[in-house]
Amino acid sequence: MIVRNYFIDYYAGFFIYNNEATKNEYMWKVALILIFTLITIPVICFNYDEPLTYLQQEALHTLLWVYGLATLYCFIVSTLTDNYSQVDKLWSIMPIPYLWIMADYSGYDNRLVLMAILVSVWGIRLSLNFARRGGYSLKFWTGEEDYRWSILRSKPGFEQKWKWVLFNLFFISFYQMGLVLLTTLPALRVLGNHSDIGFFDLFLALVILGLIFIEYLADQQQNDYQSAKYAQIKKGEIEPYYKIGFVHSGLWAYMRHPNYMAEQAIWIVFYFYSVIATGYWINWTITGGLLLVLLFKGSSDFSESISAEKYPDYKRYQKSVGRFLPTKGKFSTTDK
Repeated sequence: MIVRNYFIDYYAGFFIYNNEATKNEYMWKVALILIFTLITIPVICFNYDEPLTYLQQEALHTLLWVYGLATLYCFIVSTLTDNYSQVDKLWSIMPIPYLWIMADYSGYDNRLVLMAILVSVWGIRLSLNFARRGGYSLKFWTGEEDYRWSILRSKPGFEQKWKWVLFNLFFISFYQMGLVLLTTLPALRVLGNHSDIGFFDLFLALVILGLIFIEYLADQQQNDYQSAKYAQIKKGEIEPYYKIGFVHSGLWAYMRHPNYMAEQAIWIVFYFYSVIATGYWINWTITGGLLLVLLFKGSSDFSESISAEKYPDYKRYQKSVGRFLPTKGKFSTTDK
């Protein structure tokens, strides 16, 4: 599972509840809370931080224009085509221009160029992973849509078309694109704080590259497992290793979501570039990483509820292996 599915997982998790009315009420409340936090938390934190310089304000103004256009694009194209994975297509792409815009405003300051290169590596890697799953198409408005959007549209809370339109506008497009921008804004605090790249800059870069490799490895192991599993299902001969149904070797033998772990850690480590530049451990741009971490909790809860129902051994896997960290030990198919 890749990063674009986190929002769908989190939101679709609301339908675990038994009563349909409760589901719908809870669904709307949480959607509104998420949108509210996206706006208010950065504003509150911003008021307790140092004011933006004129250069930072100018860069932020440009970023907001790009964000607005991306949000409008996702809303219009998804509405016209009935394909609501438009944000999915842009998730790993938009941070790249955001970082290079800030690097350009800085006059290509060394630290911001380094940050832009790291985000470019992250984005290209994740985009290629999405592409091999059928996420992109020459007809850019088409491509594979995550099946959970269609499930969501069929729920009783969306019988009236206008409700889905509002949800698409404010949650799918506005909120998701907003969080993408927010996670990149530690670079805005770096903007204008010119200094030579030092040991800690390079150390953070190595950590981020290491995490990108871990995420790549986790995605590759999952892809290899699922491809081999479905190939055997097609032949009608399934080995016990694949009959268990879910990837449980490699990194997945030690963590139930190694790709989730790496993705969260990348943006948390990325935040520390703003710490190096400003000298302050806490600033308002930490909110993007924090909101992302909170979202992963709900996402993994829903993903695991599906897996536990689908695969008999998954509950044993949950008991044996830590969620995001290797805190419990290694999973073995012989464990009871």
